Amino acid sequence: MTDSTPGNRLTGVLLLCSLIAMVAGAAVVVPSGLTLNPSDPAAALAAVGEHVGPHLAELALDVLGWLALTAAGLVMAAGSSEAPGPHLVVLAGGLLAAAGLAGMLHDAGNLAVTRLTAVPEAAAVAAAVLLTAKWMVNLAGLLWVAATVATAIGVPMPAGLRRAGVLVALPGLVAVALPWTAGVQGPSVAMEQLGYALHLPIMLWFGVLGGRCLRAG
Repeated sequence: MTDSTPGNRLTGVLLLCSLIAMVAGAAVVVPSGLTLNPSDPAAALAAVGEHVGPHLAELALDVLGWLALTAAGLVMAAGSSEAPGPHLVVLAGGLLAAAGLAGMLHDAGNLAVTRLTAVPEAAAVAAAVLLTAKWMVNLAGLLWVAATVATAIGVPMPAGLRRAGVLVALPGLVAVALPWTAGVQGPSVAMEQLGYALHLPIMLWFGVLGGRCLRAG
């Protein structure tokens, strides 16, 4: 990915679009109280019912972010023949695309909750949907961490950026592990927000990589 190729430029654009969309979505969801914790489904339904517009806007931005991440992974894997270790680039691109797909499934669950706000006594169903969505985003986080390590190892880049990729994967791994420490009650809102913050270095690292791909292209 160091040579000037259209694939580099497209990967860079997609990675930067993913970062912008996800950060914009977080900027909508956090102030609005729309983290939708499955441990309190009634409160989650009430929050969505009171903020339907911001909820749908955040979901649209989040879907665009995960979709761009999926596409970036596919483009990365498709251009693997240009790299010294093509099998590692294919692995990195595949993991990145899988993370994006898992993220979109997470958003599908949250979109289903929007419909449940119109159904009386839907708290139990909402709890199951939200719990599934939360574990799906946890899977997306795990795949993203794995994609970060594989990208840092397999994709040609400066040594400093490579080391940074391995380092930012560590807080991402902590974020993935956090829900397992919460027991049967599930993660609290504060724990979820901490998880988002711990994933931020990975998002920024891919943003830097995207900028480098764009310049190299």
